[in-house]
Amino acid sequence: MPRIRELTAYDGALPPGPRNAISDVAGVTVGHYTLIAGEGAAGLAWRPGHGPYRTGVTLVLPHARNLYAEKVVAAVHTINGFGKPIGFEQVRELGLLETPIALTGTLNVPRVADALLTLAIEANPHIGAGFAETGWGGYVSANPLVGETSDGYLSDLQGRPVGLPEVRAALAAASAEVAEGAVGAGTGTSCYGWKGGIGTASRVLPPQVGGYAVGALVQSNFGRAEELTIRGVPIGQHLRPPAGDGRPPRVDDRQPEDAPPLGGSIMIVLASDAPLDARGLGRLARRAALGLARTGSTGHGGSGDFVIAFSTANTIPESELLGRNPMPRAFLHEQPILDWLATAVVESVEEAIYNSLLMAHTVVGRNGHTRHALPAEEVARLLAAAGRS
Repeated sequence: MPRIRELTAYDGALPPGPRNAISDVAGVTVGHYTLIAGEGAAGLAWRPGHGPYRTGVTLVLPHARNLYAEKVVAAVHTINGFGKPIGFEQVRELGLLETPIALTGTLNVPRVADALLTLAIEANPHIGAGFAETGWGGYVSANPLVGETSDGYLSDLQGRPVGLPEVRAALAAASAEVAEGAVGAGTGTSCYGWKGGIGTASRVLPPQVGGYAVGALVQSNFGRAEELTIRGVPIGQHLRPPAGDGRPPRVDDRQPEDAPPLGGSIMIVLASDAPLDARGLGRLARRAALGLARTGSTGHGGSGDFVIAFSTANTIPESELLGRNPMPRAFLHEQPILDWLATAVVESVEEAIYNSLLMAHTVVGRNGHTRHALPAEEVARLLAAAGRS
């Protein structure tokens, strides 16, 4: 299961960071909890709400401190709104992130949001307290931020098995070494008819324009098999997933008859150490769609495609939001280097999607539903035949 750079010569306009991951932005860590439980073989009696499960949760942390007490500047962008994220509106309004970013399966979202609230209250007991406790004329609240894609083809959605213990475990596992493929929130996802998952990549700007790092992490669960494009080569026109019976992938195979429409969704998380304000981050978030399009996506109407972007350069103490000692900060106006930042975003998102596919292994889920790993050798052969080796 090679990453795209291990499979073929992959050169962009900008170099990757040392890990080629979102954690190349200093301080950023990622934690996964992967849930694989119950048998998924065809013919077994399946009672919705009782498994089997092929799901999980992924947390992205901008820093290792108390994020509610030291918020970071953030923005969100909706490419297509067929989804059930939580917390976007307050980020749109205030431009701040105050909990880890959580990604999970669709029907887990309320339970994961509740878990983030529990963790925030444990670390900040005044949340939800009244005037006497806060010294502020109101009740302090918290805004959990949760994104999702549906893993219902492989996992039992009704069981909603991801909650507080699983979120705690993902938080405890947070690391700068980012696992990819069928892990965490990517355990049960599908991408271009193949097994999707978690992918990440990064880019670093030249020193003369600040040397800033930009990283992307994706939860890929979108696209039709024939659309897959890698490095400009229409891979999906020549390589299709098997029909679910275990045969090797071959040209012109089709999906099983009981497979759902492959509209799907994608969650994209962007991080940077460039000192951008929320408006500048919003401009970067909107460029993520261009990286998505390079892989073949046309933004299907049934696809929930969302972007969350944050900067680690400045933190905003909670006390300032309560009117105590507001401090001026230096923010970079992004316009002079927007072309560099935009290129970093587009290339990172594109490469993260390829990594999410290539690093994923075959997964058998409920009722014997199978998502096969994208065969790296066949992809390399097709790229070489197109002069992309």
